[in-house]
Amino acid sequence: MILNFITWTCRPEIVSFGEFHASPGMLLLGILICVVWGIIDYMRSSKAIKQWKAEGAKPAAKPDAWGGVTFASVIGIVLLFLRSRNPEGLQVGPIEIRWYGLMFVVGFIVGYWVLSRMFRREGAPEDWMPSLLIYVFVATIVGARLGHCLFYEWDYYSAHPREIIAVWNGGLASHGGTIGIIIAVFIYSYRVTKRSALWTFDRLCVPVAFVACLIRLGNLFNSEIFGHATSLPWGFKFPLSQDWQMMYAPDLACHPTQLYEAGVYLMLFGLLTWLYWKKNAQQRPGLLLGIFFIGIFLSRLLIEFVKNPQVAFEQSMTLNMGQLLSIPFIIAGIVLIWRSLKNPPVPVARHDKLADTHSNKK
Repeated sequence: MILNFITWTCRPEIVSFGEFHASPGMLLLGILICVVWGIIDYMRSSKAIKQWKAEGAKPAAKPDAWGGVTFASVIGIVLLFLRSRNPEGLQVGPIEIRWYGLMFVVGFIVGYWVLSRMFRREGAPEDWMPSLLIYVFVATIVGARLGHCLFYEWDYYSAHPREIIAVWNGGLASHGGTIGIIIAVFIYSYRVTKRSALWTFDRLCVPVAFVACLIRLGNLFNSEIFGHATSLPWGFKFPLSQDWQMMYAPDLACHPTQLYEAGVYLMLFGLLTWLYWKKNAQQRPGLLLGIFFIGIFLSRLLIEFVKNPQVAFEQSMTLNMGQLLSIPFIIAGIVLIWRSLKNPPVPVARHDKLADTHSNKK
C-alpha cells in the first residue's frame, strides 16, 4: 500500500470537560491581575534576596523567590489563549486546555531553564533571570499582536481598535514578536544588565529558537497556516479547518508547512546550543544572533513560497508580507556574522553558579 496523504484530525483542545464562558473583558482582567501579581512578587523576591544577602547569604536561610513571577506568567499565558464564548460575563464551569497555549507555556518554561543554565555558566547575577522573563513575555505577546494588526489587517483593526486587545480571538505575527523582543532587550540591557544588548541577544536567541518550534507545532494542532496542495506522500488533509474545506476538500492534501518550519527551528536550536556549549561561540558577540536571524527568516522566506497567503491582499504579491519582512532580518544576520568573525574573540568567564549579587559590570 502506498501512503499518499495524512489526514490530520487532531483537535486543538488537549482535554475539554465542557465550555468555559468568559467575556473578553473578564479574560483581560485576569491577564492584568497576573501581570500585577508577577510585578509584586518580583519586587517582594528582590527585597527578600537583598535582605538575605545583607544577613550573610546563608544557604539554609535562603528565601523562596521568583515562584510567583513564574506561576503568574504561566497562568497569564493560559488565560491569553482561552476562547471567549460569552460576550456578557463570566460563567463558572469547566475549561478546555488547548495545544497552542500549552506550547507557549512549555516553551517559556523550557526556555527559562535553558537560559538559566547559560547564565549560571557565566556567573550572571541571579536577579537577571526573572526580570528578563517579564520583559520577554510582555514583548512577545504585545509585539506579535501589534505586528499582526499593523502588517496584515490594519484596515480592519484601524476601524475596530478595541479588537486589537482580543488576542484570544487569534492573530499573532512572528515578525512583530521579534521586533517587540528586540526593543525589550535594549530596554532590559540599559536598565538591568548595563551590558551591550548583544550579550543578551546571543544567549536569548538559543531558547527562542526552541519556542518558535513549539509555536509552529501549536499551529499544526490548530490546523492553520498550511501550504498549497501537493501530491507528495507526506501531504496533510485538514478536515477541521474551514480554509481547507473551502479550498481543497475533499481530495487534495497540502504541504504541512507548520512541520517544515518546526523542523528547521528545532535544528537551529540544536546548532545554536552546540555552538554555545561546545564551540564557545558567545566569545564572538553577534555570531549566535546572526545565525539565528538567518536560520529563522531565510527558512521563513523560502517556505512561504509553498504556504497559503494569510490575508487576501497577499494573493497578488510576488513576495508576500512575511517574506518582505524577513529580508531585513536576513541582511542583519549576514552583517552580524561578518562583524563577529572580523573582530577578535572576547574572553568569557566560566562559573558554575549564578552570582549572589547584582552586577553592573560593563
